[in-house]
Amino acid sequence: MKNNKSIIDKLTALWALNESGLGGFLHVFNSPFTGLIVGGIAILLISLIAFYAENKWQAILKALVIVLIIKMAVSPYSPFTAYISVSFQAVFGAFLFSNFSWKGITLIVLGMITFLQSALQKLLKLTIIYGTDFWEAINIYGTWIQEKINFITQTSTTSVLITIYLLVYGIGGLLAGIFIKSMIGIISEKEKTSFSLESSVFTSEEKKTKKGVKSKVIWIWLMTVAVIVLAFTFFGGALFGWQKAIYIIARSFLFLMLWYLVLGPFVLKLIRKYLAKKESKYQDDITNAMDLFPYFRQIIAFTWKETKHLKGYTRFKYFIANSISNCIHFKIPSE
Repeated sequence: MKNNKSIIDKLTALWALNESGLGGFLHVFNSPFTGLIVGGIAILLISLIAFYAENKWQAILKALVIVLIIKMAVSPYSPFTAYISVSFQAVFGAFLFSNFSWKGITLIVLGMITFLQSALQKLLKLTIIYGTDFWEAINIYGTWIQEKINFITQTSTTSVLITIYLLVYGIGGLLAGIFIKSMIGIISEKEKTSFSLESSVFTSEEKKTKKGVKSKVIWIWLMTVAVIVLAFTFFGGALFGWQKAIYIIARSFLFLMLWYLVLGPFVLKLIRKYLAKKESKYQDDITNAMDLFPYFRQIIAFTWKETKHLKGYTRFKYFIANSISNCIHFKIPSE
């Protein structure tokens, strides 16, 4: 296929933009499902790279390294778990596309497994930081509510909530796989004409500050601890009291500090060390990808306005398809 290298390079840049949170799709959508949408777009871009590449494994892993280096540069305070999720999506996708045919089942498996991995990673993090006390507190609230409505069941509230949570992510992954299959069909069949926009003044990229990240972490910790302590203090009965509350606060604070001040920096240091060895090898690719960011943000904003006559799912589908198609066929003014 002619010009596939250019297309793969632009898909890599679009993936890096999506992961770095510097505009793009992340800024268009404003809903409780933004995380699922952005995760779905990531595996869509990985699937498209595999679709256009002859050596799928090599192309996806090269794109992954470039994406991680850019993410490290423009979002230096991203937690190490974000790098784990991105890497898992790419490596699992590369494995599937290198070994199985392009049938719907492959895309569905990719969607479901990567979405469930993201969900399980969040649950594991909660358990590590707050311990089993977090789940005990949820069960206490659940028992209190059941007593109020005279509905008693042997199934714990925690089991019900975790099952629902995993089902939401699993179904989301299933739908993402089906959606990706239709997107690849639309994008691959679109007429391969060059796309261009009038030049404009691009705004500088906003970066998350370390102070902002720390404030968010502290507020989440305070609210979570408050929920747990209130459960044990007011609904936990005689077995719990202020001693339990002090233990919960001390333990969660200790593990939070270990997570963000010891484990996180240590793992990020290892990631940076590995990526630093690769940076010189892909320096031109990295520079070219980041040069495309302002154009891609403008293209995405333009395409969103262009599809305003459509409604609901139809608008979402053609916005995503047209945005990606416009980006991969975009010609830089100097070209």
